[in-house]
Amino acid sequence: MVLEQLGTWMRRLAGVLVIAALTGCGYNDFQRLDEDVKGSWSEVLNQYQRRADLVPNLVATVKGEANFEQETLTKVIEARAKATSIQATPELINNPEAFKKFQAAQGELSGALSRLLVVTENYPNLKANQGFQDLRVQLEGTENRITVARNRYIKTVQDYNVLTRSFPTNLTAMVFHYEVKPNLAVANEAQISQPPAVSFDKPTAK
Repeated sequence: MVLEQLGTWMRRLAGVLVIAALTGCGYNDFQRLDEDVKGSWSEVLNQYQRRADLVPNLVATVKGEANFEQETLTKVIEARAKATSIQATPELINNPEAFKKFQAAQGELSGALSRLLVVTENYPNLKANQGFQDLRVQLEGTENRITVARNRYIKTVQDYNVLTRSFPTNLTAMVFHYEVKPNLAVANEAQISQPPAVSFDKPTAK
């Protein structure tokens, strides 16, 4: 009976020590930061989807302007198709190669939309179109939200990766197979993070 009680006590003590060791080595921090990364990534995806949903109406409105540059529209349509064809699963943030392709596609869409808005400045009828102006404002707001969401994601991944690489939490990472996560980084980061400018200048008469 005494030996049985002693065995039970030892098992409980071992459990307490294991919990204490995991806590001290950052196990709980890994769980918290991993959830932060997932949450911030979901917000990035939400804003990207919001932008993708605006594109068809934007393209349809621009198409109504006679003689509008077809090549510019085609590039936007193709860039949107490419960006939305990549399935953004939660596992994507743990796959550096797939993650890079996804970000490249989103960057391409950002560039195509920026060029589209620049070209529309040459069309007074579009600039005077209230529906088009409303879409531009929505797009600008979405681009701003994308920038905020991206910045938050970058920060959460940095925190997670620092924990993964630092001692002694790197030992916990090795034991539980917590890998460094890829972060947002593209060659023209500054350019694609810049929201398209919205001009409310009155159209000039021809």
